[in-house]
Amino acid sequence: MHHHKVLPKRIILVRHGESQGNLDTAAYTTTPDHRIDLTPTGIAQAQNAGACIRHAIASDASSPNWRLYFYVSPYARARSTLRELGRSFSKTRVLGVREECRIREQDFGNFQERERMDTIMETRLRYGRFYYRFPEGESAADVFDRVSSFLESLWRDIDMNRLNHDPSHDLNLIIVTHGLASRVFLMRWFKWTVEQFELLNNPENCEFRIMQLGSGGDYSLAIHHTEEELLRWGLSPEMIDDQKWRAHANKGSWNDQVPLCLNAFFDNLADSDDDNVGLNEKTDSLSIEN
Repeated sequence: MHHHKVLPKRIILVRHGESQGNLDTAAYTTTPDHRIDLTPTGIAQAQNAGACIRHAIASDASSPNWRLYFYVSPYARARSTLRELGRSFSKTRVLGVREECRIREQDFGNFQERERMDTIMETRLRYGRFYYRFPEGESAADVFDRVSSFLESLWRDIDMNRLNHDPSHDLNLIIVTHGLASRVFLMRWFKWTVEQFELLNNPENCEFRIMQLGSGGDYSLAIHHTEEELLRWGLSPEMIDDQKWRAHANKGSWNDQVPLCLNAFFDNLADSDDDNVGLNEKTDSLSIEN
């Protein structure tokens, strides 16, 4: 449905810089989470991230006419990160920016008492990070639902050219968000299972993930990032192999991957109906007798 010449060349997920809450969790006891801002270190991290992202885009000699469009979480630390990393780009390169509430931080409740949160975090590890719902807050599964809704809107923006993108220019979408939201975004995009999500590590402050469009029309983390990086982020060898495949495979060849997907859910499926003849006959005879 999407001609790959008009698709974004890159979708870049950026976690916010070091925040006051990252430096001292006591900040959450007196300041609402959405008002927690960057530290001086976080500001420097954001400026460096902007320079690194610009280098990654501008060093591609095949696409000198590139443009940017930003989506940003409404939280103060994300908006400040956007402002600082944006210093690396000129107005002529930026098509626009949109605040997007659905990519905000996971809701941990309201003011967070330190001792209570320590107990909650321990319970979360025992229960499972994806399904555990914080009291008065959200689970990662809840974040998955709103990120899924955001992705649907993102595709409509692209399909309907709401971004005012000139097809002759390479488009780079930069999403400034939070650690868990970025992991959930990748999970939703690449259809990773809950078990695979649980393997993932949170990005460092201002660490970014570049999903780049491959020659076959699919996006992959393996085009820009090394295997060592993917391993450090928590991707399993199978997940890394899938990223390498996506970097070059034609999207129409997805059916060739179906047997690999089935193996993740079934132990021993027969290769054909002929292999199941005996079992089917036995099942039919039991049905007749009953």
